[in-house]
Amino acid sequence: MAHSRQARKRVRQNKRRVAVNRARLSRIRTFIRRVEEAIASGDKSQAEQALREAQPEIMRGATKALLHRRTASRRVSSLARRVGALPDG
Repeated sequence: MAHSRQARKRVRQNKRRVAVNRARLSRIRTFIRRVEEAIASGDKSQAEQALREAQPEIMRGATKALLHRRTASRRVSSLARRVGALPDG
C-alpha cells in the first residue's frame, strides 16, 4: 500500500494509464482483425480498405509506445504483403 501522497498519486495515474493503453491496444487489435477477416474472405478491395484504416492506428500505437516502432512496421508490412498477394477481382 502506498503511504506517501506522491505514491498515492502515482497509483491513481498508473491506473488511468493502464486503462487508456488497454483501450488503445484493443482498438489496434480490432483493426488488425478486420484486415485479416477481409483477407480470409478473399475480397481484395475490402482488404485494401481495411488496411488503409488499420495502418494509421498501428503506427499511432508505435507513437504512443504501445508497440515498438519496428513491431508496428513489421505488422503493417506483413498485412500489406498478404493483401497484395490476393488475386484481383
